[in-house]
Amino acid sequence: MWYFAWILGLPLAAMFGVLNAMWYEMAEDDAEAALR
Repeated sequence: MWYFAWILGLPLAAMFGVLNAMWYEMAEDDAEAALR
């Protein structure tokens, strides 16, 4: 049954990583715009 946790957990972790990267890019752009 442990593989159910992997099947659910891996895409969730990948999605979290993608969202994190997207948020980081947005935050970086905002910081850059604030400096100008």
